[in-house]
Amino acid sequence: MSTAVVTTITERPVVRVPSAQPRLRITKRGRAVLTTLAAIPVVAGVMLVALNGGGATATNSSGADLEEVTVQAGQSLWSLAEDIAPGVDPRDVINDILSVNQLETGSVQAGQRLMLPAEYSAE
Repeated sequence: MSTAVVTTITERPVVRVPSAQPRLRITKRGRAVLTTLAAIPVVAGVMLVALNGGGATATNSSGADLEEVTVQAGQSLWSLAEDIAPGVDPRDVINDILSVNQLETGSVQAGQRLMLPAEYSAE
């Protein structure tokens, strides 16, 4: 006797996988726009720091603080030197004032602001 094997083929449900979403592609122009937008805050921050200058203070070559005085009407460097440092030779004081303020001549005008080393501060 012969045996026959009968198998039934059942249909499997067809599962459709949705195709992947298309990838976002960025163009050269888009990259340039995004780079520019990202760089604007960075550039603005750098400019702000550069323009601020870090709060610089005036000092002379030895690092001592400087004091600012305003030249009064009729006042010369000689009279200013005698006023701020009575016990010191006025020529040395004038030389220091010229050096600190990078002046070429000893001529000053009323209202002109001069920086004085703290050692000659008016008390």
